[in-house]
Amino acid sequence: MNAGTQDPDATHETLVIGGGIVGLSVSWFLAEAGMGVLCLDAGRDSGSATNAGSLHGQMQSRMERLFPERIEDYRHTLPIYPRAIDYWAEIAGRLGEDIEFAITGGLMIAESAGQMAALERKSRIEGEHGVHTRPMGREELLSIAPCLNSGVHGALFCEKEGKINPLLAAGAVRRQAEAAGAVLRNGTAQRLQPGGVGYLVATDRATYRAERVVIAAGTGSGRLAATVGLRLPCTAEPLQMSITEPAEPLMHHLIQHAARAITMKQLANGQVLIGGGWPAARPRDRLPPAVLSESLAGNLRLARHLVPAIGGLQVQRTWAGVNTLVDLVSVLGPVESLPGLYFAVPGDAGFTLGPYCARLVADAILGRSPDYPLDRFSIARFRKS
Repeated sequence: MNAGTQDPDATHETLVIGGGIVGLSVSWFLAEAGMGVLCLDAGRDSGSATNAGSLHGQMQSRMERLFPERIEDYRHTLPIYPRAIDYWAEIAGRLGEDIEFAITGGLMIAESAGQMAALERKSRIEGEHGVHTRPMGREELLSIAPCLNSGVHGALFCEKEGKINPLLAAGAVRRQAEAAGAVLRNGTAQRLQPGGVGYLVATDRATYRAERVVIAAGTGSGRLAATVGLRLPCTAEPLQMSITEPAEPLMHHLIQHAARAITMKQLANGQVLIGGGWPAARPRDRLPPAVLSESLAGNLRLARHLVPAIGGLQVQRTWAGVNTLVDLVSVLGPVESLPGLYFAVPGDAGFTLGPYCARLVADAILGRSPDYPLDRFSIARFRKS
C-alpha cells in the first residue's frame, strides 16, 4: 500500500474510521475503558453535521412508502429504538453540557380516516415489537397540540420520541472522546489491507497500522468493505432541511405525517427545524449534495399546512446532507472471517441509534456481552450465495 507517509506512531491499538456521532462515541467508550484509540474523520458528507435532530421511536411513514420489500426485517429490529433513546438520556446526563435533549413525545398526523386506519395498524405492529404508540382522535390531538391545522383527523402518539441539537451533541461527544484519551485526526480512509497482526489503513494523508479497525464511515462504509472483499450495499440518500427564525413557543412535540415526508420540531431558542426526507441533489458522487428549490418549496408548503402559525416566519437557512441507507437494518459487530475488523453502521434514523449502536460495538470489542443481540446486524447477511 502506498498512500503518503507511514504513520510514525507505529501500531495503534484501535483505529476508528469515521468522526460522526457513531465513530466519536465508539472512540469515547473504548478510550474510557483504557484502550488506545485513533479516530479518522474525512470531514465531509457527515450525516451527524447535517442531521435534523429528531429522536425517532416509531416507524416513520416513509419506510413503507419507499422500501416495502425491506419492512419485515426492519420491524424485527424495532426494539432497538426505545433502548437507543433511553441511552441518549444517559449520555445527555454524562456529558456535563446542555445538548437540548428533550423527550416530549411524537405525533404522527393523519388527515383522513384512511390514514388513521393505517396508523392504527402500524400501532398494533409496533406494539408486537416493543414500541409503544397509541392512536388519538382529533379532539385530544388539538388539546395537546393546538398549533396544528384544525382539519386534522387524528394522530399516533409515541411518548418516547423527542429532539436533540445534533451540533451541540456531536461537539460534546467529541470533547469527551478527546478527554478520555482518543486521538482525532483528519484523513479520508481509502482502503484496508490485512497486514500481520491487524490491518494497514491507507488514507489520503498517511498509512496507519492498527491491531483492530472499526468502520463507522456512514455512506463510505460500503466502499471500504469492498477493499477487503466484503459486500455492504450502502447508498447515500441526499436530503435537505431548513430552519426558521426564532418564534414564541408553538409546538411541544416532534411532528410527522402519516403519508407525507415531514418532520418538525421547535428548538430551545424558538427556531423551528423542518426536515423529514425531502430529496436534495447530488450532481457527482464526490461533491456534497445541493438544495433543490422544488423540495424546499414542497417541504415548507407542507409544514405551513400542518402548523399554519409558522407561515409568518422567515427561513434563515436551508442545507443538504446525506443519510446512509443499507437495508434499514444496522450493520454492527465483528466480521467472523476477518478477526479484528468491526462495523458500526446504524440503520434508519442513524442519529437516534448512534451512541447505543456504538456502545454495542464497543462492548463486543471489550469482551463484554452486549445487552442487545448482534446476530441480526451482522454483515454476513450480505454474503454472496
